[in-house]
Amino acid sequence: MREITVQALLDHGKDTLKLKVLAGESFLGRKVQETAMNRPGLALTGFFTYFAHQRLQIFGLAELTYLKNLSVEERRSRLEALFKRQIPGVVLTRNRRATREMLELAAAYRVPVLRTSMVTMDFVNACTVMMDELTTPTKRVQGTTLELMGIGVLMRGDPGIGKSETALALIERGYSLVSDDVTECRRTSRGRVLCWANNVTRYHMEIRGLGIIHVPSLFGVSAIRRQTELDLVIDLTVPTGEEDRTGVAQETVDILGVNVPLITLPVRSGRDMANIVEVAALNQKLKELGHDAAKELDDKIIDRLSGVGRGRR
Repeated sequence: MREITVQALLDHGKDTLKLKVLAGESFLGRKVQETAMNRPGLALTGFFTYFAHQRLQIFGLAELTYLKNLSVEERRSRLEALFKRQIPGVVLTRNRRATREMLELAAAYRVPVLRTSMVTMDFVNACTVMMDELTTPTKRVQGTTLELMGIGVLMRGDPGIGKSETALALIERGYSLVSDDVTECRRTSRGRVLCWANNVTRYHMEIRGLGIIHVPSLFGVSAIRRQTELDLVIDLTVPTGEEDRTGVAQETVDILGVNVPLITLPVRSGRDMANIVEVAALNQKLKELGHDAAKELDDKIIDRLSGVGRGRR
């Protein structure tokens, strides 16, 4: 399993998991080595056999109520026995406040303490799913990714083929940039591929002859998306004269074990590539809704030819 940090969980789940840092902001780099959560009920009573110290420790209503009924000295002793085992972090649910002893021990043992407004079971379920997604393998691919009416499109091609220029034209039409030139990919728990830009190049584009531009400054925040699920890969290529003219046979490309629909588009002088990519995305959306124009026309032709053949007999 790929290790993640408490900081990574906070970055990805700040809104979804409603997380806030109560203490130990300087220690968010602590590694979480297991995706499951642990509720330390037995540990708080002093029983540490099989204690899952590599997991996030979740303090719900039961754990906090138990601690509240202990004396100050006993509460500190029980918590210190827990914190000294180098746990990666503590999360308090239901917006409960941390005890003074907990905050002091968090600083002493360099353990971050977070809080969420979510109910304990809901948080555990949502956090487990997010941890699984964060620890799945990732892949970096060369290409520009956009979102067109909810359809995630990755454009690939040789340098200078026109990926960024095509993307720029689509942004001017009201669509959104996810990443330019380099796209980070991860497989989700739903068997989809999630795409986003790395932190260095996010929201920027390189246009040959113009240089680097900052997309939201020029086109507004609606022109960017932080991430999108991938629905279609488009390869921009030099014309060979052997391109598919019907689209009946759907090609796919394997990305992290997911077969994503693939279209190869030849780039010719004077051809409006932005318009063609837009239509390709719309057509893919129709296919996902169950309407395949190429297959429909192919079936009609086969039916017509079959009818002609029967008439001759």
